[in-house]
Amino acid sequence: MVFAIRGATTVERDSKDEIISCTQELLNEIIFRNNLKKEEIVFILFTMTKDLKSAFPAYAARLMGFVDIPLICAQELDIEGALNRCIRLLMLIQRDNGFTPKHVYLKEAAKLREDLAFGKGEDL
Repeated sequence: MVFAIRGATTVERDSKDEIISCTQELLNEIIFRNNLKKEEIVFILFTMTKDLKSAFPAYAARLMGFVDIPLICAQELDIEGALNRCIRLLMLIQRDNGFTPKHVYLKEAAKLREDLAFGKGEDL
């Protein structure tokens, strides 16, 4: 079966190093919390708010060894009042039935889905 895992994080400023670091932190947390193997990942779609221009989140994933996984980056809709400096992702994985995805929202992105934010309502 195919499952979708969502996640998001924010960066303090628009810099290549910070985009790479925060993207990798988000990916590592999703992999850890869902006990994923890279070969289970079908593809990852990344979006960033328009105030981030210094690096592609897909580049951060490639640095982690995600070389055989389709990755794509897009710009998030520019909605008035939306969270700034935000990186989001949608990861599709292939797993046996019965899997319950654990979505991960880090830093200021926890405001996007407080019901799904990291550490809410479950022991790690």
